Amino acid sequence: MPRAPRPWLGVALATALALGAAGGASAAALRWAAQNDVLTLDPHSQDHTTTSAILQHAYEGLTRYNEQWEVEPCLATKWTTVSPTQWRFELRRGVKFHDGSPFTADDVIFSFQRIRQPQGTMQIYVTGIKEIKKIDDYTIDLILEAPQPILLRNLIDFRIMSKTWAEKNKATQQADYKSKDENFASRNASGTGPFKITGWQPDQKVTMEVNKSWWDKPRGNITELSYLPIKSDPTRVAALVTGDVDMLTDVPVQDVLKLKQDPKLKVIEGPETRTIFFAMDLGSDELRGASVKGKNPFKDARVREALSLAIDREAIKRSIMRGMSVPAALMVAPGVNGHAADIDKPLPPDLPKARKLLAEAGYPSGFEVPLNCPNNRYINDEEICLAVVSMWSKIGIQARLVAQPMSQHSQLFQRFESPLFMLGWGVSTRDALYSLQALAHTRTGGGADGSFNFSKVSDATLDKLIDAAKSETDAVKRDALLRDALLRVRDQHLFIPLHHQVRPWVVRANVDTPHRSNDRPEARFTTVK
Repeated sequence: MPRAPRPWLGVALATALALGAAGGASAAALRWAAQNDVLTLDPHSQDHTTTSAILQHAYEGLTRYNEQWEVEPCLATKWTTVSPTQWRFELRRGVKFHDGSPFTADDVIFSFQRIRQPQGTMQIYVTGIKEIKKIDDYTIDLILEAPQPILLRNLIDFRIMSKTWAEKNKATQQADYKSKDENFASRNASGTGPFKITGWQPDQKVTMEVNKSWWDKPRGNITELSYLPIKSDPTRVAALVTGDVDMLTDVPVQDVLKLKQDPKLKVIEGPETRTIFFAMDLGSDELRGASVKGKNPFKDARVREALSLAIDREAIKRSIMRGMSVPAALMVAPGVNGHAADIDKPLPPDLPKARKLLAEAGYPSGFEVPLNCPNNRYINDEEICLAVVSMWSKIGIQARLVAQPMSQHSQLFQRFESPLFMLGWGVSTRDALYSLQALAHTRTGGGADGSFNFSKVSDATLDKLIDAAKSETDAVKRDALLRDALLRVRDQHLFIPLHHQVRPWVVRANVDTPHRSNDRPEARFTTVK
């Protein structure tokens, strides 16, 4: 599909419409644009980076990362280990939610019960926690099923919601996002964080204002924050160039060099801990929408390997990503604990071998299958899918591409209605267990295991490795378990990794903010001069 022309002039009207005629910004306002919208304002519903990037400004966890990616206290001020399976947390006193209700242990226990509800996808962040016991209003004990070596990292995205607010607004239960249900918490927020969400107009903007009653002091000077989802690459870039936005985190790769040469702008570069991949339905007896009836070709590892061998990752890097990707064999990126460069080397494309594998599996002429991809989430996502469709056609796999906005794409695969789909996975805990447990562990019906396993992966050997890594406290032994699990995923071709994404941000010259490898800018660290 040809790309639209990239007009640098004559877009003022379109930009104004897209931004809601935002106009000029004060010295303490930040206007941030990217290509896709949040999915919900419920902090317990969707494990989606853009959604988490926005909600981290309003909702907080017991712990958080500092600028150097070290875990530090947040709503908990201190923790001690009573035993390897019992951790005591002292909670911060005097904290109020945005609606004025006080933060206490009751809110933590309520949030724990709520995040575990099966209709959401965030259970991974409370994995291994059996119970939270209230000692008093400002002391809780976390009772663990087994030792949890990355407990403090997991807790960062276990965001605390006000029990009083949820009960008042009939939002104690999560809405079922995949079924398009909503409740008050889907469109409104009341956390304890540095910013209050004042409005969300889907596909237009999210607005926030500083929380003057926040318990901490921000490092920056932002008092107003607007997030503006602008799907069109040319409109998004033009908004930055003309000064209608201050920060762009979804930068079209073909424009990076041009933007670097603009003295009014600066590029903030850094790696991203995100892997782009294809997931396949490995569990159904018949592949939905495929030309093959009565069986599922993806259950055969030879078919999965053939699909991987047909992809020219270097060509994608060169022609579509303009060098801004790292071809991948592993399902975790550099910077994630468990990643190792020596095993992250994808094989070059080999069409004769791919055809041979398909023939051995009983598909000498290939087959047809739907391919679902987002068109506004990852860098050049639809373009990558188009290229892969062409590559697969050379071995007889006819993939019928359906590209949709991420909100529709996500609902589709969460209903298990996509036999083959693109996904990108960022590692918020910076540890491979997060990816392995959420994506590759057999689903357990609403728990943390397989919480994002919408391709029905189920491998008993892999499950044992993941389960062992959950509680292994010896770092050397644990790293070996993670390595074996990542190799198992790689060698069984349980997914088809494409590349690790490289994600530069571009800001106006008067904006200072640290690059975050989880692709979540933080206004508390940001200054507009």
